[in-house]
Amino acid sequence: MRTSPQSILVVEDEAVIAQTIDYALKTEGFAPVWVMTGRDALATLRSQPVALVILDVGLPDGSGFDVCREIRHFSAVPVIFLTARSEEVDRIVGLELGADDYVAKPFSPRELTARVRAVLRRGNGNGNGANTAIATPAISAPPSSVPGTWLVDEARCRITYRGAPLELTRNEYRLLCTLVASPGRVFSRDQLMQAAWDDPGSALDRTVDAHIKTVRTKLRAVAPDADPIATHRGLGYSLREE
Repeated sequence: MRTSPQSILVVEDEAVIAQTIDYALKTEGFAPVWVMTGRDALATLRSQPVALVILDVGLPDGSGFDVCREIRHFSAVPVIFLTARSEEVDRIVGLELGADDYVAKPFSPRELTARVRAVLRRGNGNGNGANTAIATPAISAPPSSVPGTWLVDEARCRITYRGAPLELTRNEYRLLCTLVASPGRVFSRDQLMQAAWDDPGSALDRTVDAHIKTVRTKLRAVAPDADPIATHRGLGYSLREE
């Protein structure tokens, strides 16, 4: 039975660029949906299934970074940022927000569609939009719970800390899952990249540090006086043993 083409949401306010992306995606068998604003992007994601989002950083009604942050409140759909800025700090911010890839303008339409296919081939690219599953890390399967502090719900890809469910991006979930699985064990940045990123070669040491920083912020919001993640200078990170 012939399957329906996967829907790709293109969020781009420049018509010429959007039309180029639209043509390239259709040529590769996808079904692109084009919107020009972040507001319309969020409305589309809430109203229909989308396999992946190509999201321009510079939008007429705000930053694509803010749109991605809002998307991550209700969906784990893969996101590829499209931007005229390619500085490392922008890349780190984008990945920190849970983006799956980052393409700088000018770009080759063929390269962009290849990146779309690469992201969709990964374990999270099943095209279910808001229902996209977040894969567990490869290093080890976490326990279902650590009494008194942590609860890991693998089926829902959710971690609860001291009774409070955490709002985590996919990579944050994987990083924390890996640490919770082995309290006291020191993981190097390279090991954490292998556990949390589908393509570890595309991640940077500083990207791991940025993700750890955001996880700590979310944990502090639950327990301001606690600091469960320990930094081992020159070595990596570990979860403090209770």
